[in-house]
Amino acid sequence: MKEKAKPKELKKVLKFIKSKKTHDIEYFGKEKNKDVFIIHLESLQQFMIDYKYEGKEVLPNLDKFYHDKHTISFDNFYHQVAQGKTSDAEMMLENSLFGLPTGSAMVSYGTQDTFDAAPEILDEKGYTTASLHGDVPTFWNRDNTYKSWGYEYFFSKNYYPDNNKDSFNAGYGMKDKIFMKDSVSYIQKLPQPFYAKIITVTNHYPYDLNKYDEDISSWHTGDNSVDHYVQTAHYLDEAFGEFINYLKASGLYNKSVIVLYGDHYGISNNHRAAISKILNKSKLTDYDLANFQKVPFMIHASNLKGYTDHTYGGEIDVLPTLLNLLGVNPNRYLFFGTDLLSKDHDQTVAFRDGDFISPEFTKYLGNIYNTSNGLTIKKMSKAEQTTYDQQQSEVNRELSYSDDVLTGDLLRFYHPKGFKHIDKDHFNYQKAHAIKKLNREQDKHKNSIYYLNKDKSTVHLYHTDAPELKDEK
Repeated sequence: MKEKAKPKELKKVLKFIKSKKTHDIEYFGKEKNKDVFIIHLESLQQFMIDYKYEGKEVLPNLDKFYHDKHTISFDNFYHQVAQGKTSDAEMMLENSLFGLPTGSAMVSYGTQDTFDAAPEILDEKGYTTASLHGDVPTFWNRDNTYKSWGYEYFFSKNYYPDNNKDSFNAGYGMKDKIFMKDSVSYIQKLPQPFYAKIITVTNHYPYDLNKYDEDISSWHTGDNSVDHYVQTAHYLDEAFGEFINYLKASGLYNKSVIVLYGDHYGISNNHRAAISKILNKSKLTDYDLANFQKVPFMIHASNLKGYTDHTYGGEIDVLPTLLNLLGVNPNRYLFFGTDLLSKDHDQTVAFRDGDFISPEFTKYLGNIYNTSNGLTIKKMSKAEQTTYDQQQSEVNRELSYSDDVLTGDLLRFYHPKGFKHIDKDHFNYQKAHAIKKLNREQDKHKNSIYYLNKDKSTVHLYHTDAPELKDEK
């Protein structure tokens, strides 16, 4: 497919993208030159926001952040992943490109394709870029894909002390509390402004925690594969709260744009009986399951006036929204999403299988519902049918065109004026090389948190109740 692709195939894609362009003067550049934290909330779903169990708030830190006076939170934001799960979410978040209908785009195309990804774009604007993850670098082909995306640093599992201790790990990598605390030793040395993505893992199936890490009771749905989700979600919340406290203590909090997103569902539709009990519904419909695909999305920054935004959107829309806030025109790039804060934002949210949700219609699992009331639509008026057909056509085209971009590596033919694609061979994620480079760069730029603290570590400002670290001073 790639070998046969021609530059002219890009024309129809660009024409489609142009038809979706948005304009957002109100928010453009509002947070220009600020540091950016992207915090990946593993498997966290929107229904957990403000959720109480046995009279206890499960996510007190995230709930407080969600309702903060400087946080714009979205309550109609959907994951749009397929088989690639987390890798699909990362592809959309960093590129505004959909994942593939089957398999993982990061695995299949991450090594060789050309991308216009967030790290590459922000590097052009003077940002230091880093991804931090407490798992092995090869998972989802991150060690290769991140080079294609332009990440300057990738701090993976082997960068962290005692990373192979059984008590330091759960499920798919290091426990969030330990991982996030140890990440500070790298974050503090990043030259500013920086773009740092922090990928949590503890709230991932099979929702495994040691007894001493459990600070809340499990559910009792009768489905053991689901019941511990509430405990790992609570643990994630505690880890997030500790990290936010560090940002405040170090002075980074008010200097940063903090973006939080849930990457995909944690509880699949296969657990209908358990979902009914969790949501306290006597009868669970497919419309309920469609709304169960909502995940949290929040943007926090000191210049923003917080509120809950009811706009419909998904992971494909994150990058253009963020770039606009940072004063980078998203219309310069080939993005399939649109700025969530723009009045021109397209509110039709495509799912990878061709279903979709819009303010008018919810098409899910073969049925069509009225989004406003959840009732099945058996017959449409002529006007409704026209709107529905237009939305379905748009969904079909954007999924198809996004696939064309990936499978044909079409971005190698796209050259916005003044934008230069990165050289993948420039990046080296070997620990010794990266640490040496990080120290050299922070000495050169003289604006990291470490440097501003007179070359003294800020790790002591980070406080965690992780019992595994109780002997550390």
